[in-house]
Amino acid sequence: MSQNEFDQRVRDYILAHPEVLVEALQSLDARQRAGEAAAAKAALAERADDLFRDKESPVGGNAQGDVTLVEFFDYNCPYCRQVAPIMEQAVADDPQLRIVYKEFPILGPDSLFAAKAALAADRQGKYGEFHKALYAVKTRVTEAVVLKVAAEIGLDAARLKSDMQQPEIEGSIGRNAELAQALKITGTPGFVVGDQIFPGATDLETMKKLIEQARAMRK
Repeated sequence: MSQNEFDQRVRDYILAHPEVLVEALQSLDARQRAGEAAAAKAALAERADDLFRDKESPVGGNAQGDVTLVEFFDYNCPYCRQVAPIMEQAVADDPQLRIVYKEFPILGPDSLFAAKAALAADRQGKYGEFHKALYAVKTRVTEAVVLKVAAEIGLDAARLKSDMQQPEIEGSIGRNAELAQALKITGTPGFVVGDQIFPGATDLETMKKLIEQARAMRK
């Protein structure tokens, strides 16, 4: 059989059975997703210190807790705002839960300003209060809103603005972005607990289940 005849037979078969193409594309997509998941798990193991023990990343909950939940978030992300009270409830219900906050401002300059301000607020011992107050805002978190909230919770505005310019803060945000890319976290919120990486908002029951699975792995 000549090459032209073979090509024509293949073409005729595909035209007669288009579902073959669908199956092939689905198989390819599944292999690609499996490969990405494997690469993300490898990155999680390799970057564990950056993920769980970065000194520039604020910590909430029980700092000495037995399970750590890491959240990548943006203050202007509506899904992050939706999941914020769920995070608070998870901490309230689990005295051994440790939270690591990864500022991941992907929604523009306003988000970047808010992220820098939050990390600067951490230097005044008010990260948790500031974090919660920003999520309580009902409008877009702009520069003006950030400074207003900072004043309302008693932050030193001059020190805040000065600390926001420190290279450590910019470096922390840059590391978070690099880490998110390595873990295949492309949007917000994104969570890591134990060896599980899961994107998007979730409910309290699912979050608790993943936390307990991570806790069981430690035993």
